[in-house]
This record gives sequence, C-alpha cells and structure tokens, in this order.
Amino acid sequence: MSFLTLSLALVFVLIPLILTKTLNLGLGKDTIIATIRSIIQLLAVGYILTFVFESENLIYIFLMVVLMITAATHNARKKGASIQGITWKLVLTFIIIEIVTQGILIGFKITPAEAQYIIPISGMLIGNSMVLSILFLNRFTAEIEARKEETELILSLGGTPKQAIHHSLITSIKASMIPTIESQKTIGLVQLPGMMSGQIIAGADPVQAVQFQLLILFLLLTTAAVTSIILGFLSYPTLFNSRMQLVKWPDKNNDPA
Repeated sequence: MSFLTLSLALVFVLIPLILTKTLNLGLGKDTIIATIRSIIQLLAVGYILTFVFESENLIYIFLMVVLMITAATHNARKKGASIQGITWKLVLTFIIIEIVTQGILIGFKITPAEAQYIIPISGMLIGNSMVLSILFLNRFTAEIEARKEETELILSLGGTPKQAIHHSLITSIKASMIPTIESQKTIGLVQLPGMMSGQIIAGADPVQAVQFQLLILFLLLTTAAVTSIILGFLSYPTLFNSRMQLVKWPDKNNDPA
C-alpha cells in the first residue's frame, strides 16, 4: 500500500466528521485530533521499529517495552486517581505481566527472543492490560462508593478489611475479565482478529495465521486474569488505615503517586 492509496482511505475519517457535524455531536475536534495523532504516532513507531528490528539490540527492545509501560501507566492512572499509590501499582502490574508472559514464551521456546516477536506481542499484552486496568479501576471505585456504608458496617462488626471489601473486589475483577472471555467465545464467528487478518492480507498461510492468533488469545486470557487480580490485591489495602477504617478518598486533582 502506497501513501497515495492510504491518503484515499481518509474518506473513512470524513464520514464520521460529516455525521458529527450534521447531528451536532461535538466530536469533530476530537476526531481530527485522534486522526492526526494516530498518523504521527504510528508512522514514528514504524520507523523506530524498522531501526530496532535491524539492530537487534536488547537495549532498544528494553527501551521500547519501558516506553509502552510508561504510556500505559500514564493513561490508566487517571481512572484510579483516588487510590493511593496507583501509579506504582500499575507499573508493577504491567512489569509482572511482561515478565510472566515473555518468560513463558521465551523459556519454552514458543517464540524466539527476537525484537520482531517481543515488541509486537508486548505491545498487544500491555495495551490489553491497560484497558483491563481501566475497566477494573472504574468498576472498583464505583463499587467502593456504592457500598461504603456496607463496608463500614462490616468493619464495625469486627470484620477485617479483606472481608469488608471482598464483594466489591471480586465483582470488579469479574467485570473486568468478562469482556475478554465473552469476545473469545465468538472469535472466528463474529469477528476475525486483527493479527490473523493482517497476516492473511500479507500473504501468510491462513492456518499459520490462526496458530499465531490462538497464541495471542491464550496470552490475553492470562493477561485478563493476572492484571485484575494483581491490581485488585495491590489496591484494596491502601483503602484502609492502621485502625482498619475506610479512609476518605483523596482529591482526584492531586498526584495519585
């Protein structure tokens, strides 16, 4: 695909712009900004990855993963601003996800320890982990607010913080995992995944493309479970003080770290 051909695809940006203008949705500016940012970011990443793949230097691979984790943390932390130390909790969660998944992939020689495998897979997993973190934090904070009186009642009756927060925690973990599980139930029937479709378009053997896609699906299941559980169990203790009382929510405008 040439840049000229790609430019013609901007008609797919023009359609939502016309619709938002016609219906006064007020999303025109955001749509333009999102389009411009995606073009700049993806082109920049494309040239960077070309350099990294050709160099095969572990330092560059490490820096790319660090960049992914930093960007994911910056985006996800906004939803957990009311949770003390949410920044380092997210960083630790993403690092564990990366170490566990890449450790298994490389350790069992499922994929080679090469940049062209490590970076794309890391990007998919960290990105998915970021979305799951946002879903979890959004639901968890809402559950805490909704069940504040119930939580304080359990504490007043002698319950531990873990017992008091158990229902909210489990509900939030399940809610963040459900989209991943449900989407995999209809994979191949309702949708053809992007990685598989991209390989087929590039001329790869469809069966080989399916095998790689299944690998990613299995990794996403692990990511869904590990992300929500680790982030949940890192977060809930900071909701209580040394007297086992539910602490007041800090100002969301303050730095959560």
